[in-house]
Amino acid sequence: MTIESQPVNAPGSSVTFINIFEVAAEHLDAFIAQWEQRAALMSTKPGFLDSRLHRARSSETRFQLVNVSHWESREAWEAATADTEFRERTRAAGEDPQTPITSSPGLYDVAVEFFA
Repeated sequence: MTIESQPVNAPGSSVTFINIFEVAAEHLDAFIAQWEQRAALMSTKPGFLDSRLHRARSSETRFQLVNVSHWESREAWEAATADTEFRERTRAAGEDPQTPITSSPGLYDVAVEFFA
């Protein structure tokens, strides 16, 4: 079953933020601890709906962590990610030699949806 959706950039339409992370197995726990701090900050921002960090079951999986969060609108997400403290924490995490990571963030809209 497909769903009717609003145009991609329609003001006020909810969005899904997905960020996939390549993190070496020995750095996962440290990265997750840092991520929790950034997520706690973001959860206080207007328009935040929810967030989940998914961890791969196999250490052989290329993307060890996948963050999926939902925001009331693109504007709410943009305002939250413009927060100075969040930007500083994100920059520091990306430059931390103790937990080298590669991330691939993006905003997404539902293309197809199925229900049980």
